Amino acid sequence: MALVSSDVERTIKFYHELLEFPLTEIIENRDYKGSSHFFFDIGNGNLLAFFDFPGLDLGPYQEVLGGLHHIAISVDPATWERLRGKLEMAGVPHQIESGASIYFKDPDGARLELLADHLGEMYGARVL
Repeated sequence: MALVSSDVERTIKFYHELLEFPLTEIIENRDYKGSSHFFFDIGNGNLLAFFDFPGLDLGPYQEVLGGLHHIAISVDPATWERLRGKLEMAGVPHQIESGASIYFKDPDGARLELLADHLGEMYGARVL
């Protein structure tokens, strides 16, 4: 999964510092000189990738039919509780559903969900 960042520093601060997903690499994007391609470790052997495209006016994130609705990321229950508190302290608007999902947006408007279930489970039921 790759997303677009309008501000690399802000994106790193949000994902690395607030959500505690380690920044693993920043390289130059081979397809657009001066653009960065960077990655966060979101656990379970998965990375979330970002590009920035300085000089291109891509506009804000917009939901489109058939486009990305949200990204669900499984975290353990203790991490879920800690991150819920950090989101609240940072003033990030969020919504809690079923006592196990937190929905919120990143600084560029991409929708995220933190799910307090192990990877392959949803609300205690095996889905994988």
